Amino acid sequence: MERIPAAAPERLLFLPGASGNICFWHPVAEQLSAAGLPHRHLGWPGFGGTPRDPAINGWSDLLQQVLAQLDGPCALIAQSMGGVLAVQAALQRPRQVTHLVLAATSGGLPMARHGALDWRPGFRASHPDLPALFSEAAVDLTGQLSQLRLPVLLLWGDADPISPVGVGEALAQAIPRSRLHVIPGGDHDLAMTHAAVVAPLITAHLQLQP
Repeated sequence: MERIPAAAPERLLFLPGASGNICFWHPVAEQLSAAGLPHRHLGWPGFGGTPRDPAINGWSDLLQQVLAQLDGPCALIAQSMGGVLAVQAALQRPRQVTHLVLAATSGGLPMARHGALDWRPGFRASHPDLPALFSEAAVDLTGQLSQLRLPVLLLWGDADPISPVGVGEALAQAIPRSRLHVIPGGDHDLAMTHAAVVAPLITAHLQLQP
């Protein structure tokens, strides 16, 4: 796929993981505020205090929710399952998505082959009333990752059983303009717990030419 030149990002869109915690990226966003870019924290209907939406009934509906936010040059900053949606959005809207930041995600890769802990049974048991939009999703983007032509920052922790470093390494090999940064001691929530480390990395990443 030919990369369509994009402008610098005009705003930032933060995507949480399967918990739908819209506060997850707040510590990072606070440190990025000096850049002066408007930003929004997108929530998932029915998760993390975001009201349910009868129009959201499957994975494709979640993706459409993300795509609806892309009305101009935008950087997507996403964690875990939100990262899969971010990759799909970047593939579908290369004019609008200028930069990707993916933290502790599958990125659309099959996780079992990398020794990842299957989080889904525990998640369903702990949250039986939540919609199954994430716990039943099966998205394989392996064959499409090489089509990404935008700058991609991969943030991983070396203490994350849900998305081991090997997943980040595999994404770094598959995505042409990607860079992997491994944070010692970081687990699946590294973007929140290590915001002081993560924010400067994102700031530098956003300076790269789309």
